[in-house]
Amino acid sequence: MNAHPTTATPCHDPGFAQFLAALAVEEAPRLFAVAVEYDDREDTYIAAYGLAFADRSEVVSTEGGFYATLQKPENALVFFTEQGEATPHLLWLPPAQERRRTPTTAASTSTSASTA
Repeated sequence: MNAHPTTATPCHDPGFAQFLAALAVEEAPRLFAVAVEYDDREDTYIAAYGLAFADRSEVVSTEGGFYATLQKPENALVFFTEQGEATPHLLWLPPAQERRRTPTTAASTSTSASTA
């Protein structure tokens, strides 16, 4: 069963298909998440996911209702501080190939926003 069925015409030129695949991998945006922490890690959840392109970042909340285009991923953190009662963290996710191999090591770095 194909998880992403398509009616698109496949590329029948193997060389060109390989070129396109390499181009897509090279230009793919980095995937990140915004985690929100309350009460010294007593309550934490993933609030948003985003795509970091070379010239901008796109972020969408996991609960719906929030979408933003930002200059850089770190700018998303200010939207998840909830008036200083929460600490947002920026998490960089590894490429899909690595996530499939090591799902327990998904977060490679974390950056917190200042809530002062």
